[in-house]
Amino acid sequence: MARATKASAAVHRLRERSNNAPYSMVSMADGRLYLILANDSETPEIINAPLELDEFVAFVNSLHKQPAKKASKLDLAFEKKLRDSTRD
Repeated sequence: MARATKASAAVHRLRERSNNAPYSMVSMADGRLYLILANDSETPEIINAPLELDEFVAFVNSLHKQPAKKASKLDLAFEKKLRDSTRD
């Protein structure tokens, strides 16, 4: 179950990054996964060849630019302090 959750979470994040494009994953009997994009046509577009779980998640995460992480002023000050302390 954790395998499907990890892969489906990656596809969900991809949908969010791509303005809810109709991406879906297909699981094969041997455990490999591939990504499809349901276009207006009857046949969905196959995006990649079947991949193992970790390869699939890495591939899906590489599609579309991921949003930049938000950092507060306190986070930035803390990171600066850490960098400065490692230089000593």
